[in-house]
Amino acid sequence: MIHKKKKASVKDVSSEKDRLSKKRGVGNPRELILGILAVTAVITAFFAGWVLGQPQGDKNLKNQTGIITNSDKSSAFDEQLFWQVWDNLRSTYVDHEQLTDQDIFYGALEGLVASTKDPYTVFMTPSSTKEFNDDMSGSFEGIGAEIGLKDEIITVITPLDEMPAQKAGLKAGDKIIKINGELTTGFSVTEAVKKIRGPKGTVVALTILREGAADTLEIKITRAVIQIKSVKTEWKGDNIIIRVSNFNDDTDSLFATAVNEAITKSAQGIVLDLRNNPGGYLFSAVKMGGYWIKNNTIVIERYANKEQDPHKSSGPATLASIPTVVLVNQGSASAAEIVAGALQDYGLAKLVGAKTFGKGSVQSLMSLPGGSSMKVTSAKWLTPKGRAIDKEGIEPDIKIEFTEKDAKDKNDPQLNKALELLQAK
Repeated sequence: MIHKKKKASVKDVSSEKDRLSKKRGVGNPRELILGILAVTAVITAFFAGWVLGQPQGDKNLKNQTGIITNSDKSSAFDEQLFWQVWDNLRSTYVDHEQLTDQDIFYGALEGLVASTKDPYTVFMTPSSTKEFNDDMSGSFEGIGAEIGLKDEIITVITPLDEMPAQKAGLKAGDKIIKINGELTTGFSVTEAVKKIRGPKGTVVALTILREGAADTLEIKITRAVIQIKSVKTEWKGDNIIIRVSNFNDDTDSLFATAVNEAITKSAQGIVLDLRNNPGGYLFSAVKMGGYWIKNNTIVIERYANKEQDPHKSSGPATLASIPTVVLVNQGSASAAEIVAGALQDYGLAKLVGAKTFGKGSVQSLMSLPGGSSMKVTSAKWLTPKGRAIDKEGIEPDIKIEFTEKDAKDKNDPQLNKALELLQAK
């Protein structure tokens, strides 16, 4: 899940034109390094897997402020060694003429952050930051799938409904072994995303290993413009099905509309479909939980020092009296797991489907100079009853498989079970 941070204050070391120059980088590289080290303040907001932008109305998500100065630098930092490596690359690397100072500098920052060995703590260049922001706005060009790093392997968290990846046959849990014939061993999620994305109409070939399969499978996917409305509704008799595919910029308003539809049409039951939902903004998860849970804890943030910070809803609990079933599967992650876990803890909904992904960490998003940014895992999160689900996932109350044959026959046994439970109320 995600928190957002305000932009750090730094010395102006170069103009926009100089920073993006393809010549020898960004002016004097030593000045650039020293300028970045002169950061004076970083203000943190808060993610639930991904949190982007400080929410306007949710006072439960507070800012945290820290000061970083040159005097805080570790004695382990060997400036002479740093510049020796820099100069060696500049003078000796076989393709050094294709290497800019900007490339080397951003590479050094990526390596710095990678020292955590945490797949969710990453430095993002300006182009990667733009891609990330496009993701959260719900519009970009690609295949329409969320990926992550699981057991050091690039893994599909979820293919998004009706998107090219799903139509081509990609499934949650598929391990991506190659991208266009290139092994993904050692890839970060950011590197994999860059190689999978591309202009609409072009094709990317993914070699995947599927659980239970003896051999790998190559899936070719034609990229398209991906535009996602994160909330959709459907009616089955007197029951409303609310499908939430992401916790993005549009989720709060679209979910409020869905709730209004449920109330005005007197829904007798609710199916909240969080299957293949990779998560998103923490504050959206907290707000969504508030439609069932009034003035009570939705999620607990636990820091490295074991201090715990509960985040409570301020919602009206409009839906608390309406029988609810939540659908989950291995593609339900992060913010989706927060909502599912909270409703399960309070006994306000039955969970039906398969065990969830198990993304139980919180990232803080910090804007940096020049359009770059970084995400840093700043906490773990727990359900209201204190359950830690990171790398474990949430077990549904009722396990129902969804097989390839079900998909081929357009049969949804998980949804059928949810409607059966509501009919029995």
